[in-house]
Amino acid sequence: MCLSIPVRIVTIEGGFATVSFGENTYRASLQLLEGMKPGDYVLLHAGFAIQKLDRQEAEETLRLIDEMQDLSDGKSGSDQ
Repeated sequence: MCLSIPVRIVTIEGGFATVSFGENTYRASLQLLEGMKPGDYVLLHAGFAIQKLDRQEAEETLRLIDEMQDLSDGKSGSDQ
Protein backbone atom coordinates (compact mmCIF):
# COMPACT_ATOMS: atom_id res chain seq x y z
CA MET A 1 0.00 0.00 0.00
CA CYS A 2 1.30 3.44 -0.89
CA LEU A 3 0.78 6.33 1.46
CA SER A 4 1.47 10.02 1.04
CA ILE A 5 1.06 12.65 3.72
CA PRO A 6 0.24 16.34 3.48
CA VAL A 7 3.15 18.52 4.60
CA ARG A 8 3.84 22.26 4.63
CA ILE A 9 6.93 23.66 2.92
CA VAL A 10 9.04 25.56 5.44
CA THR A 11 12.10 26.47 3.34
CA ILE A 12 13.43 25.78 -0.14
CA GLU A 13 17.06 25.40 -1.11
CA GLY A 14 17.84 24.37 -4.66
CA GLY A 15 15.61 21.47 -5.68
CA PHE A 16 14.84 20.47 -2.09
CA ALA A 17 12.51 21.70 0.61
CA THR A 18 12.35 21.34 4.34
CA VAL A 19 8.77 20.32 5.06
CA SER A 20 6.87 19.93 8.31
CA PHE A 21 4.36 17.40 9.53
CA GLY A 22 3.31 18.17 13.08
CA GLU A 23 6.48 18.85 15.04
CA ASN A 24 8.65 16.81 12.66
CA THR A 25 10.59 18.12 9.68
CA TYR A 26 11.78 16.22 6.63
CA ARG A 27 13.77 16.88 3.49
CA ALA A 28 11.74 16.56 0.30
CA SER A 29 12.70 16.65 -3.35
CA LEU A 30 10.79 19.20 -5.43
CA GLN A 31 11.90 17.69 -8.77
CA LEU A 32 8.35 16.70 -9.73
CA LEU A 33 6.72 20.09 -9.09
CA GLU A 34 7.23 23.65 -10.27
CA GLY A 35 6.58 26.99 -8.63
CA MET A 36 6.51 25.83 -5.02
CA LYS A 37 7.12 28.36 -2.26
CA PRO A 38 7.32 28.33 1.54
CA GLY A 39 3.86 27.99 3.05
CA ASP A 40 2.55 25.77 0.24
CA TYR A 41 1.18 22.33 1.12
CA VAL A 42 2.21 19.26 -0.85
CA LEU A 43 1.74 15.51 -0.69
CA LEU A 44 4.98 13.80 0.37
CA HIS A 45 5.69 10.24 -0.76
CA ALA A 46 9.03 8.44 -0.44
CA GLY A 47 10.90 11.74 -0.08
CA PHE A 48 9.27 13.40 -3.11
CA ALA A 49 6.67 16.16 -3.17
CA ILE A 50 4.24 14.66 -5.67
CA GLN A 51 1.30 17.09 -5.74
CA LYS A 52 0.46 20.58 -4.56
CA LEU A 53 -2.55 20.72 -2.24
CA ASP A 54 -5.10 23.40 -1.57
CA ARG A 55 -4.44 24.85 1.90
CA GLN A 56 -7.97 24.16 3.16
CA GLU A 57 -7.89 20.56 1.89
CA ALA A 58 -4.46 19.95 3.48
CA GLU A 59 -5.48 21.40 6.84
CA GLU A 60 -8.69 19.34 6.91
CA THR A 61 -6.73 16.17 6.11
CA LEU A 62 -4.23 16.95 8.88
CA ARG A 63 -7.11 17.53 11.31
CA LEU A 64 -8.57 14.12 10.41
CA ILE A 65 -5.18 12.46 10.89
CA ASP A 66 -4.94 14.04 14.35
CA GLU A 67 -8.45 12.85 15.16
CA MET A 68 -7.63 9.28 14.08
CA GLN A 69 -4.47 9.37 16.21
CA ASP A 70 -6.48 10.53 19.22
CA LEU A 71 -8.93 7.65 18.71
CA SER A 72 -6.12 5.11 18.47
CA ASP A 73 -4.62 6.57 21.67
CA GLY A 74 -7.95 6.00 23.44
CA LYS A 75 -8.95 9.65 23.54
CA SER A 76 -12.31 10.97 22.41
CA GLY A 77 -13.45 14.47 21.57
CA SER A 78 -15.18 14.73 24.95
CA ASP A 79 -11.87 14.01 26.76
CA GLN A 80 -10.24 17.15 25.44
